[in-house]
Amino acid sequence: MYTSPDYFLDSNCMPSKLPQSQRDFTCPSCFQVLKNRSGLTQHIIHTHSSSSRRPPKQKAVDREDPPPRVGFEPSLCTWENHAILDAIPTDACGNDLCAGAPPPSQIMADKNDWYPFTSRVEFETAEFLFTDNQMPQAQVDRLLQLWTASLLPFNGQPPYTDHTDLHKVIDAIPHGDAVWTSFQVQYAGDVPEPAPRWMTKGYDVWFCNANAVRRWENFMSGNWAWHHADILAQDAAMHGAMLMPIILGSDKTTVSVATGQNDYYPLYISIGNIHNKICRAHRNALVLLAFLAIPKTDRESEDSAEFRKFRHQLFHTTLSHILSSLKCGMSKPEVQQCPDGHFRRVAYALAAYIADYPEQVLLSCLVQGWCPLCTNMSNHLDGGNGVPCSREHAEYCIHAFAFSELWDQYGIVGDLTPFTNDFPHADIYKLLTPDLLHQIIKGVFKDHLVTWISEYLKISYGEAEANRILDDIDQRIAAVPLYPNLRRFPEGRRFKQWTGDDSKALMKVYLLAIEGHVPPGVVCTVSAFLEFCYTARRNSLNETAIESLQQALDRFHHHRQIFQQTGVCEQGPKGFSLPRQHSMTHYRHLIQEFGAPNGLCSSITESKHIKAVKKPWRRSNRFNALGQMLITNQCLDKLAAARVNFENRQMLQGSVLSATIQDAELHGGVDNGSDGDSGKSDPTLSHLIARKFPSDIHALAHHIQQPKLPQLTSHFLQFQLQDDTNLSNDDAALLDLSNSPVSVFHSAVSTFYAPSDLSGLGGMHTERIRSTPCWRKGHPRYDTGLPFFFTYGGVKYPCALIQWFSTISDGPNDDTGMWVVQPDLDTDGQHELGVVHLHSVLRGAHLIPVYGHDRLPTDIQHTDSLDIFRAYYVNKYIDHHAFEIAF
Repeated sequence: MYTSPDYFLDSNCMPSKLPQSQRDFTCPSCFQVLKNRSGLTQHIIHTHSSSSRRPPKQKAVDREDPPPRVGFEPSLCTWENHAILDAIPTDACGNDLCAGAPPPSQIMADKNDWYPFTSRVEFETAEFLFTDNQMPQAQVDRLLQLWTASLLPFNGQPPYTDHTDLHKVIDAIPHGDAVWTSFQVQYAGDVPEPAPRWMTKGYDVWFCNANAVRRWENFMSGNWAWHHADILAQDAAMHGAMLMPIILGSDKTTVSVATGQNDYYPLYISIGNIHNKICRAHRNALVLLAFLAIPKTDRESEDSAEFRKFRHQLFHTTLSHILSSLKCGMSKPEVQQCPDGHFRRVAYALAAYIADYPEQVLLSCLVQGWCPLCTNMSNHLDGGNGVPCSREHAEYCIHAFAFSELWDQYGIVGDLTPFTNDFPHADIYKLLTPDLLHQIIKGVFKDHLVTWISEYLKISYGEAEANRILDDIDQRIAAVPLYPNLRRFPEGRRFKQWTGDDSKALMKVYLLAIEGHVPPGVVCTVSAFLEFCYTARRNSLNETAIESLQQALDRFHHHRQIFQQTGVCEQGPKGFSLPRQHSMTHYRHLIQEFGAPNGLCSSITESKHIKAVKKPWRRSNRFNALGQMLITNQCLDKLAAARVNFENRQMLQGSVLSATIQDAELHGGVDNGSDGDSGKSDPTLSHLIARKFPSDIHALAHHIQQPKLPQLTSHFLQFQLQDDTNLSNDDAALLDLSNSPVSVFHSAVSTFYAPSDLSGLGGMHTERIRSTPCWRKGHPRYDTGLPFFFTYGGVKYPCALIQWFSTISDGPNDDTGMWVVQPDLDTDGQHELGVVHLHSVLRGAHLIPVYGHDRLPTDIQHTDSLDIFRAYYVNKYIDHHAFEIAF
């Protein structure tokens, strides 16, 4: 589809958006300037023939060079220092250094010093066995015995003798050592006779010193850091200090249900001086701090008010004790050394707490059903008349009202004290962060909208007909075409236990699957929610994005009334008094306070559960597993720290095999046994030429049943070779490509800047666009077109055979907010094809059929969807990059 100079689409390719200052509406064929995009589109359709429609001219390449970097560039950041808390470098005693003074010299170990390992082979073997493979001890012993047996004829020895030797070396690593200690807590109130077991039992809590776990990188962008710095600046002792916001997170997790409901309660810690992308990339920005106690009792006592109070107060008392080592640093800065080598005076501050809603209720000492951020009544959460919750408000109410009135009228549990009351300038109500995973993705989408739509169908059509409609929705979901990183649902959404990843994947395709089966108001509700969700999940948000977020929320509140009108939800304010859905009203303020929510989401702590709790538990022998889990985490931290140390000293360049061969060659100890070139690297998938495809352009056209391929390729080449683009080549003779060898590829790799999606630390995202006649020994898969190279005049031209699509209207669909396109047809009624330069492709685009109101035949496969429908939506919810550019 070619609509204007600032957008081009080939088959499933996403429009490449130019900056606003570079947009114009000039015809690419006759260079006539039009007033708007619509006028340009109509001009191209009515003035120029289909054969003259071409993509922008691209430079030919004589080698397979990487595509140019296109798309949105990273935003230019402006550093702004606080006038007083400006992190002045100091010496080790805390005395200020002169401006520009270098950091103290550090003694660097020799590049051949692998202590406590003897070589790189020994380190990487330990890392492979303990971190990557997580091999059980018995299997480690067997592997090392086989290794020893294989080396005996050569008088050699393996790196380790057994697993004990391996663990001894890991324990000797001098980096990343966080000592675990414990303390015991017990009920201290009046004990009746006979006493319940929970009152006399002691509870062990294991934790690290919170003052020993540090990471320094970049500062928070939200308002909280500035406001807190202003507060600390009133104390002269804080002048010149560096603010270090402490971020906490906790959540219970179950490691095994089958073996007796083994629950653990990990507490994590991070700091606010780290970019969100570091947290999301699982680079140990979030570290395990403690395992909290989980008191249990018999069925008779578990619902008693005394046990519930003890359990909640135990939680707060434990947190206060664990974090007590940071308390002095909150009033008087402590001198610490930063990664840049400089010493600085560091001022700690409790800044944020990552938690789902039940955990937030526990932290804020509130009654279930009330909002921990505002004082709105629990039966009218969206009333808008409440004030922000605060420590001062809670303490005033506790002194002014009886406990029963506090519970019923204010939702406050008056006989509990939040742990933050023990720390300066800390207010638990100001620490709670937005939780995208549990509030938005699993809460509003899965538990509310999906459930409401099912209920609407049952109310409107009856149980039997509703089930048939739900089956058709599942069929539509299953018929969605393939796309990179898109999870398929072969049976629709009919799975019993939803994970967060299930909900994220279903959100990408659910809206278009329900269209036609539900009223436009329901479609608009889901569309507004997706707009809100995808905006909130962006890597960065400016004022325009914040306004878009609020507008999406307003549309959501307006359109969701249809669920009350149809009887799905209770009438009146109570029908929408849902704490997780109500939390959306606070996102604007919370984003301004803490920055983008994706850096403070509980999905980060959920993923940490796997590494810090579940995998170490599986490696234990299940008897007193916690102690073994602590040792495992300690060893993992040591190995990770050792790798960072070796990488900083540039000791891990290349593979261990290449480094060993290079070292042996320098000492004359190896013969590579080859007279030829031994420097060839293994080819990657994107460089593999497809087999069983003819190398002649005419034979290839016959092979893929596209007879116009030689003509289209010739037109493409003529355009590439044209020096004067004002000259038309419609009447020129076709270039002879019979002597131009062709190579076909089954995939192409597109790399673009997409920091809101899963990407590297630099924000670059790689997407493999596939084109294969047999995907996984089954049906063909064509994400775009057919990538190929051909050589002409000694120059190699990377191209793609694609199918053209055009938009149906001048704007997105009113209900779904997505563009609708249809295949272009030539004079014979066949799909119009074209050959474009591969470098003109920014990325793939995901097309989903416009299903309409009719039910799908049950025999339709997802591989047929791109061929049998008349119109398609350009799915902007396939990922965040698409959401930001496909508007």
